[in-house]
Amino acid sequence: MANAGLRPHPRRPRVLPTARNRSHVLPLTLSVRDLTVQFGGVAALGGVSFDVRPGSITSLIGPNGAGKTTAFNAITGYLRPSRGRVSYGDAVLTGLRPCDIARRGVVRTFQKTSVFPTLSVLDNVLTGLHLRGRAEVWSVLAARRRVRAEESALRREAETIVAFVGLAHRRRDVASALPYGEQRLVELGVALAARPSILLLDEPAAGMTGAEKDVIGGLIRSIRDRGVTVLLVEHDMRVVMGLSDTVIVLDHGAVIAEGTPAVVQSHPDVIRAYLGTGRAED
Repeated sequence: MANAGLRPHPRRPRVLPTARNRSHVLPLTLSVRDLTVQFGGVAALGGVSFDVRPGSITSLIGPNGAGKTTAFNAITGYLRPSRGRVSYGDAVLTGLRPCDIARRGVVRTFQKTSVFPTLSVLDNVLTGLHLRGRAEVWSVLAARRRVRAEESALRREAETIVAFVGLAHRRRDVASALPYGEQRLVELGVALAARPSILLLDEPAAGMTGAEKDVIGGLIRSIRDRGVTVLLVEHDMRVVMGLSDTVIVLDHGAVIAEGTPAVVQSHPDVIRAYLGTGRAED
């Protein structure tokens, strides 16, 4: 379907379900230490270490094959590292299954759109709620009588999230009928439904127009402002430099620079490895 523009959404809900009841919870740092991933004799990541500060938007960038997606996969349990450790606060994530990592508040999206095409926007978001609810995802959708008490609260929460991502007018529409940009918003809503403390976004602005990227950028800021830390992989340097508090640069599986957007932009190794080469893909 043709890519339709995303609508600006200036009046988002003031409080996200993802950010409620956190006043008693200390902010946590995501720590990556000596993370190494080898495929045969090739090191996709070679002893990578960095921290993601709580309450920040941190971007992970680098040229083709730098290891960005490999790092995301290792952090979130989709890939077991050869060496090293990932922790979130005092909890060690290395070796846990992706679903168990998500239950600890570390939630991700993927490069490719992954929505349930035959479900409505609202029901797609409801699928994200099973990560912390008593009912499993298909129970939420099919066995309504057994989960009636929980379902009412879950549906209210899903409605809030759908409104937050700007799709209240689409909540009853089947996801496959939405243009690409709005399907990415549905996917983001599903991730928010899992109540992340830290959200890892893999190329959220890929394939979007400049105006749509502005909408996505505003949404990411709103997520951060409501208490969710963001770790971002994104190829569009305008998006990265406009959003990020900290930028971490990978090249050949190693960190070559880290700092504010201004510092990274002027770093000679970064200019040689990435910024001077144009748009790259991982």
